[in-house]
Amino acid sequence: MSEEHEYTTPPKRRGIYLLPNLFTTAALFAGFYAVVQALDGQFQTAAVAIFAAIVLDGLDGRIARLTHTQSEFGAQYDSLSDMVSFGVAPAVLSYTWALQPLGKIGWIVAFLYCAGAALRLARFNTNLGVIDKRYFQGLPSPAAAALVAGFAWVAHDLGWTGAELRWPAALLTAFAGISMVTNILYWSGKSIDLRRSFPFVAAASVVLSFALVSIYPGLLFLLFLGYALSGYVLAFWRWRHKRRHSANASPQP
Repeated sequence: MSEEHEYTTPPKRRGIYLLPNLFTTAALFAGFYAVVQALDGQFQTAAVAIFAAIVLDGLDGRIARLTHTQSEFGAQYDSLSDMVSFGVAPAVLSYTWALQPLGKIGWIVAFLYCAGAALRLARFNTNLGVIDKRYFQGLPSPAAAALVAGFAWVAHDLGWTGAELRWPAALLTAFAGISMVTNILYWSGKSIDLRRSFPFVAAASVVLSFALVSIYPGLLFLLFLGYALSGYVLAFWRWRHKRRHSANASPQP
């Protein structure tokens, strides 16, 4: 055997693993179902379907890592599924629910969000292994989708129509779309080791949180709104800290 063959890296497996891709397909179905329901005027159902896609999207990657069934196909399939569930579906929901009366401005804002999601996913795929895993660069597309869908869900529960909230919906949709393509860092949560044991109080708090969200969907919207704003707060704090450090380091006359 020659030296060349001894040190050749074996090619990456290109097979299709069933279990994680089933969850990805389910997330894709939820996103497509959200589009259908939004076009039918069932806006609350569409919003719930987007949140279902968020949950399923969070499971497929973890299952792939736990079962050692990661593949290049799965990564690309997941990205395309995310584009439908967190790019197209929220944009269609926002437009059909609230932005349509704004005419040209409405569909431009919806497209701005959709394009932001596409750019965010493309940048995430190209920056794998480059960016610190503790942070996301730009608002993650599932969080942006939750922001748009959560607003429609809460408004529906409070009896408000999309036409009444068309300008707040336009501002929120544009904010979510722009936040996805910024360089602002967001905490990823990947530093949490889910394999270690947690106190019983922490587990009970998670169960209580699910119960409260099912009763008051507005809490879920406020949670993601706080997360979306946290990146800007953290960026401002870092800017202030850096500016103060530079002022202290500058030589005195």
